Amino acid sequence: MTVFETWLPLTLGLVLLIAGGELLVRGAVRVADGMGVSPLVIGLTLVGFGTSTPELVTSVQAALTGAPGIAYGNIVGSNIANILLIGGAAALLSPMVVASTALRRDGAVMLAVAVVFAIIAAAMPPGRAVGAALVAALAAYIYLAFRQERAAAPSGHGAVHDKSLALQQADPALAPAARPRAPVAAALLTALGGLVLVVFGGKFLVDGAVSLARGFGVSETVIGLTIVAVGTSMPEFVTSVVAGLRKQGDVAFGNIVGSNIYNILGIGGFTALIAPGPVPMEIVTFDNLVMVGVSMALLGFAWTGFRIARWEGAALLGGYAAYLVAIWP
Repeated sequence: MTVFETWLPLTLGLVLLIAGGELLVRGAVRVADGMGVSPLVIGLTLVGFGTSTPELVTSVQAALTGAPGIAYGNIVGSNIANILLIGGAAALLSPMVVASTALRRDGAVMLAVAVVFAIIAAAMPPGRAVGAALVAALAAYIYLAFRQERAAAPSGHGAVHDKSLALQQADPALAPAARPRAPVAAALLTALGGLVLVVFGGKFLVDGAVSLARGFGVSETVIGLTIVAVGTSMPEFVTSVVAGLRKQGDVAFGNIVGSNIYNILGIGGFTALIAPGPVPMEIVTFDNLVMVGVSMALLGFAWTGFRIARWEGAALLGGYAAYLVAIWP
């Protein structure tokens, strides 16, 4: 095993994934903007879930290459890292205020989809029917979020809106209609270029992860749950930290909740649709239970005074350190 077989593909893959994901989202936003699509629709779809592109491509490619440990480890590990690592860091920067009824409802959705995924994974290999059901549930969730935001409900914004806002704060160029409209052709080329980078980045990342697992004698599942999951979650980390620095803990919380819902319904759904197969038993018997447990812990913290204090953020970070110790051989 050499550095060229493991760390170079891993590093290159992550760089291409993150850079390509940004170009893809930016180009897609400008195409939609140039075609007169509503800024609200753009924000809730293209911008709102743009940071999840690296996870999507990586999990699908890993499943297609016969590495389900990396595919599902990336999904479950990203959700755990979003709550413990990213949520903990953001809460340390600025306590997360959870004031709106809509956001609390989205938190319940996050917990529900985590529980449903854990039950399905334990009961059967997720097939195409399960994948289609998960994707349909995501479409329904986005539709309901759109209706809520369009109605300007007094209960406040939901997680999808806050995830979109977090990304726009980190990269103001992604705000729809906030700049002169670019020619659609140029924007389309930007999006296609980003898509190419993401596809190649996913391939390099999966190849490097598989090589790393074999070289160190570590299971692909552990690599997927740790290095791959944290690497593909870097966009969420950046956007949540920016929200924390701006003292917008509610936006950081919504970003995490929205990401976790999309990871299960969108990435899990498309992975099962394109490359159906069983979830590794390691994940079924331990990591899925951890994901459900930390989702409950996050909501428990949020319900106590409708905020996540700095000490609770420190507890979340400590929980992530304990999780890494538990799963690393």
